[in-house]
Amino acid sequence: MPNPGMYRGDRRRKEDQRKAKQEAKRARKAERRDSGATGPEMGEPLEPGAGTVAEFIWFSPSRARTITTSDKAAPVMDGIDDWMLIGEPPVGG
Repeated sequence: MPNPGMYRGDRRRKEDQRKAKQEAKRARKAERRDSGATGPEMGEPLEPGAGTVAEFIWFSPSRARTITTSDKAAPVMDGIDDWMLIGEPPVGG
């Protein structure tokens, strides 16, 4: 039994929308192919200094929060000092 809230035009309209979306996708793909613009492949290293920021990630179990810092010194805050270093910037990046 069909959905009573739908009428015949819905199916046709949805199919037209799907076709338009696919056509737009094909056009974008053809445009990228013609211009020769491509992105980095998976597993391919980025150029050095391409927007990478050296950040250290610290976690406090008592506060249940994380903080990023630009140096390796633990954050200084009032209360319990239980910061654990959980992330470092990549070496040689």
